[in-house]
Amino acid sequence: MATGSRSRRISRLNSGVNTLTVVVVDTRRSWVRIPSAPPFLGLQLAVENIISKIDWSHSMSSKGDILEGVAGVDEAGRGPMIGPLVVAGVLIPENSLSKLEASGVKDSKALTPKRRTMLAEVITGLVEKIEIHTVKAAEIDSLRGRGISLNEIEVRQFVSVLSILRPKTVFLDAADVNAERFGNTIGDRSGFAKLGCEIISEHKADSKYPIVSAASIIAKEERERLVARLHGKYGNFGSGYPSDPKSIDFIRKLVEDGKKLPPIVRKSWESVKRLQNDAETTQKTLDV
Repeated sequence: MATGSRSRRISRLNSGVNTLTVVVVDTRRSWVRIPSAPPFLGLQLAVENIISKIDWSHSMSSKGDILEGVAGVDEAGRGPMIGPLVVAGVLIPENSLSKLEASGVKDSKALTPKRRTMLAEVITGLVEKIEIHTVKAAEIDSLRGRGISLNEIEVRQFVSVLSILRPKTVFLDAADVNAERFGNTIGDRSGFAKLGCEIISEHKADSKYPIVSAASIIAKEERERLVARLHGKYGNFGSGYPSDPKSIDFIRKLVEDGKKLPPIVRKSWESVKRLQNDAETTQKTLDV
C-alpha cells in the first residue's frame, strides 16, 4: 500500500472481453489510469460465474465485520444499444459529507461535460475509495442469452462494488421498478443487511443525495472515456442510445451493407433487432 498523508483506492473491474481487475492506489488526488490486462476471456467468464454465486455474507466475518463510512452507488449506460454498462461506487467518511455537498455535485445528467469532468476530479480528491465495474456489450448479450435479466446483471455489479467499499451506510439509485425490493436484494445478497448496514434505495437517488450524485458522475465519466476509445476504433457512433440519430445510422449502415455487427453493439436489444428487421424488409422490397 502506498503511503502518504491520505491514501485512496481507485479500482476498476472490466467484465467480459479484455480486462481483469485493475487496482490503483492514489495519494496525489489525481485521476490515475493504467493499461488493461491481456485478454483471458474464458478464464474471466469462469471467475465471474463463480463470483456471481458467492454468498458474500460468509466472507464478512473474515474481515472483522467492520463497516465504515457512507457510500453511494449508481450506474451509467443501462439503456444504450451500443457500449458498456458502468457501475460506480464511492465511499467517504461521514464527517466529510459536508465537503462533498459544498462541492456542488449533482446528477451527472444535469451537468455539462466540462463541469462533470471538473467535479470528478474534486470527488476523487475527497473520497476514500472509488470502485468502478464495467460490463461490456458482448457480456451483456451473453448473460441475457442465458436468461439473466438486465436487473440481475446490475444487482450482481452493485453487490460486487459494495463488497469492496464495505460502508456503514449506503445510498443506492434503484435499478428495479420496486426500489425497496432492490435495496432488500442488495442487502441480502451482499450480506451487509445482517451486519447492520443502513441501506437507502430510491429512484432518482442521484438527484437527491450528493453521495449518489458523486457515484453518478464517476460512472458517467468512466463510460464517456470508454465510449471515446470505442469511437477511435469503430468510428463515431454517437452516445449509443436508441434515441441518438448518429447511433441509429451507425447500426443501420452496417446492416444495410451486410456487415457483421461489432461486439460493442448490444445485439439482444429490441432497438437493434428492429433496425435489422427494417433493413431486411427494405431489401426484400427491393428484390421484388
